[in-house]
Amino acid sequence: MAEYATIQPKTDLVADWERLFKVFIRPEDDDCRATLIKYMERILFGLHDFLKKNVGITEARSLKDLSESFTDTLISENPEKKLADVITCLIKEIAPHAVNVASPYFVGHMTSAIPFFMVHLKTIVAALNQNVVKLETSKVVSIIEKQVIAKIHRMIYDKTEAFYREHVQNADTSLGAFVEGGTTAAYDRAQHVSDVVVALRDLLSSMGAGGRITHQEDILPIDLDASNKINIHHLKNTISRLKTHSPRTCILAIVGIAGATETGTVDPLEQIAEICSRHKIHFHVDAAWGGATLFSKKYRHLLSGIDFADSVTIDGHKQFYMPMSCGMLYFKDPLSMDAIAYHANYVNRWGSVDLGIKTLSGSREANSLVLDCALKIMGAKGYSLLIDHGIETAADFAEEIRSRDNFQLVTPPELNILTYRICPRNLQNRLMRVGADERRQINQKLNAVNRDLQRIQREAGSSFVSRTKFKVNNDPDDEIVVLRSVIMNPMTTISILREILDEQEEIFLKQLQHLI
Repeated sequence: MAEYATIQPKTDLVADWERLFKVFIRPEDDDCRATLIKYMERILFGLHDFLKKNVGITEARSLKDLSESFTDTLISENPEKKLADVITCLIKEIAPHAVNVASPYFVGHMTSAIPFFMVHLKTIVAALNQNVVKLETSKVVSIIEKQVIAKIHRMIYDKTEAFYREHVQNADTSLGAFVEGGTTAAYDRAQHVSDVVVALRDLLSSMGAGGRITHQEDILPIDLDASNKINIHHLKNTISRLKTHSPRTCILAIVGIAGATETGTVDPLEQIAEICSRHKIHFHVDAAWGGATLFSKKYRHLLSGIDFADSVTIDGHKQFYMPMSCGMLYFKDPLSMDAIAYHANYVNRWGSVDLGIKTLSGSREANSLVLDCALKIMGAKGYSLLIDHGIETAADFAEEIRSRDNFQLVTPPELNILTYRICPRNLQNRLMRVGADERRQINQKLNAVNRDLQRIQREAGSSFVSRTKFKVNNDPDDEIVVLRSVIMNPMTTISILREILDEQEEIFLKQLQHLI
């Protein structure tokens, strides 16, 4: 059982004013200071080496076993540990059972390594503890936030120098807002355009959550084409049906995806923009994942048409490589955010210029300060190198998958996400010849194999890919389970990806091949 869960309160630790003041303003004693320095130095200056040494992907201990160590629900009357003991416990008892998203072998989710300096920046932001809802609790940080918003707005929309001089510090206009994450940004955007119908492609998780916050029935999904992009023909037919059939329905927004959660694909943004312009419909681009591609001179064309969007969401904690959690929302029209302006006597008073007046978020930390510093440290070219590496390594990975007889590439990468599955070449050929019933039977067996494969590899703790499932030919009774890889860690190389495939192939041949 973990020390963290079993340690008993020390009899010499008492909650009194003397100890409280010590805890509040400085390390309790020299031992505590030494412990803090030892571990914080490792984390602040050698984060990746520290994690590599102390945490694999995760230690092979079951969730059930772990949960049994954390069942005490009583809060001790007096302190249980000194700060030094708590820090030691976090490092030695908790960290090994967390997930090392910094590992180059962790290629399964949109969470990855962060640059080491992000820990420094986050520490400073925590120490300053600014609340950007109001100038009285942030002052210069609110000014910096408007500036960094203008920088990202310019990267998206590329307006004139005069435009940004007018709006960068204009208290009466807003180019965008920081929020807690992509889900909040999606909801924030929905409130700007109202709450009746949102037409969109494959339901991104944030949009699904937005629908739960508003009304799920008001979110209408559009079919995908063979390339996993929004089906333009179906979109046009849906618009025609909603506008002409009785009762007529008002379409308030169409959402295009710039980097789909499951496949990384980018919708034909220019075509969607033209349709929205013709029908006078709000055009929103969910670029939570792919927005940072705009840094790349080589690949920014993949997001062609994003500058036509009326609004755009981007997540800082994805390909801006910021710590959790940071969402951003941008508007082409600097007056758009007036639609949700609100005031309260205790915080955002009439006549004030607080940033909280024009956002649904209340109290929030100064993520904008982290991003501002990161842009200065990395530069556009630094981010471009990361984006280019991810896209090009994913392309190499796809070719490696194609070359192996036991694997099938399911969705080739457009950005840096791809899906594939265990499906031996003979079964791939057979699936092309058989009827629907036999195809479903084969896929059901393959689904079981790929589920087990992903679970076994994850629990082994050496490497990680995620999994998802797709419908085949829009057939609700025929779904395939696929392995999903996200390539965003600059330390992830094609040789590491080959090792991950080798491990998967070994698991399949030794443990799962008999299932098909």
